[in-house]
Amino acid sequence: MYKNLFNQNDVLELLTTAEIKEKILNDIVFVGLRSIIGVIFIVHGMSKFNPGFGNFLPNIGLPPEMQIPIALAEVIPGILIITGVFSRISSALLCIIMLGAIFHVKGMQSLTGDGGIELDLILLGSLLVIMITGPGRISISQIIKKIPRCIH
Repeated sequence: MYKNLFNQNDVLELLTTAEIKEKILNDIVFVGLRSIIGVIFIVHGMSKFNPGFGNFLPNIGLPPEMQIPIALAEVIPGILIITGVFSRISSALLCIIMLGAIFHVKGMQSLTGDGGIELDLILLGSLLVIMITGPGRISISQIIKKIPRCIH
């Protein structure tokens, strides 16, 4: 019954290209996704400059000196994701941070509730989408066209 729905070549082409469709609505939605994810990480990163976060780090087994690198590792990639420059590398870095938040900080206690990881999983999934598809056609990387596509 479902054999005629998809042409095998079309499915293989779709799986191997990982490109955004050529419709303007898709581009606008993707800019929205990048902007929302970028703003979330900028806001969370800026809050980590607060001295209270430095006092929290020893509780999870990290030295207080890691406060500034952790904060910068969220703010700078957040800005790069919004602008669409080095968004694949930035997304990969933020994926590592999210995996650390899920496994080290929260210890995968539960999916919802106190210590829940549902927001972390949503952010991780969104970052994976950006990492795989790249910044899209509405981005500084697309305008410059001198940055290799693999590191857009």
